[in-house]
Amino acid sequence: MAYAGQILDALGDPTRRLVFKRLRSGARSVGEIAEGMDVSRPAVSQHLRVLKAARLVTDRAEGTRRLYAVDPRGIKALRSWLDGFWGEALSAFKEAAEREAAEEMKTMKTKKRRNHEDSADDVRQYRREQRSKGRERSGATGSGLARVH
Repeated sequence: MAYAGQILDALGDPTRRLVFKRLRSGARSVGEIAEGMDVSRPAVSQHLRVLKAARLVTDRAEGTRRLYAVDPRGIKALRSWLDGFWGEALSAFKEAAEREAAEEMKTMKTKKRRNHEDSADDVRQYRREQRSKGRERSGATGSGLARVH
């Protein structure tokens, strides 16, 4: 967005933000905007000029006075620019989540493989013990021949 910087600069001034905020409820004249503010009408007019240059405010003649209103195109442009950050943040989050999930899957597979190997070792150990007990019961010797009584 070419003029997003201009929009942000325009809204960077606290007085300008207040002027802009007063337009949220609808179109107003300079006098209505300046009412109750600590700045003069000419100062408010200058702030409105900056907001208008940033395409945040439009004006129209109504009789002998000018009415100022929020320009939705400027808001749309600013929102679009800000949404770009949100899109980038979501993409970065998605990539991080996918990396984390891949690591978790890798860890689970390793644990599963180890558990399987441990189970297989347990089965082999159990079979050895059973064979050994069977030999003891049958009286088998280490030579593989059964004793006769």
